Amino acid sequence: MRTHRGISLTYGLLETLGQSIVIGDFDKDGFPTEAELCAKFGASRTVAREAVKMLTAKGLLSARPRQGTKVEPITQWNLLDPDVTRWLMERQYSNKIYREFTEVRLAIEPVAAALAAQRANKADIRAIRDGLNGMRDEAADHDAALLADIDFHVAILKASGNPFFLQLRALINTALRISIGLTNKISGHTASIPAHEAVLIAIENGDAVGAEKAMRAILLESLELLASFNPETTH
Repeated sequence: MRTHRGISLTYGLLETLGQSIVIGDFDKDGFPTEAELCAKFGASRTVAREAVKMLTAKGLLSARPRQGTKVEPITQWNLLDPDVTRWLMERQYSNKIYREFTEVRLAIEPVAAALAAQRANKADIRAIRDGLNGMRDEAADHDAALLADIDFHVAILKASGNPFFLQLRALINTALRISIGLTNKISGHTASIPAHEAVLIAIENGDAVGAEKAMRAILLESLELLASFNPETTH
């Protein structure tokens, strides 16, 4: 049985290597050998091997006989893996990844809102409203308001009743934490309460078209904010 220390060392190396792969640290000289990883990071062979295995499962690495371990192109990465999403979005600012993720949200969340209007039960609606109330009550506390905003969006995914959307919950949670934080920073304030309330009211009223339209409006505004953002002049 692995100790907690062994597990934490493995995940620590996973984080370091994952972030390094994503920012291109190994593009020039290639990925280190197992011996090089142990020497550079002071890791045991077991820890190094486990971290490499986890990165391979995420699509970032591949190992072939006589070729060693190499970094795979981004087209092979599991972009739906929450760790991979987070590493990509924690890189030095790139408008492209935020825009691409918001486009994914645009393809999913309006449909989820429409389905929620058709399928949500009382508990689902209560969870969505709790998220909205949290956004309103915690407006002065940026971090708390952000968490409530995430709760609001995740509650709608759940209320859609679609198990595939639920499978995306961890990904959505991870990426929303970063992307909503950025768009709030760009706009200079937390998310619009009236805009989110419009989604909730449509869901409560069973108005699928209205719920889809209201959610789409929120995401289109996010895209516009991202398009206008200049990291060199925004602090």
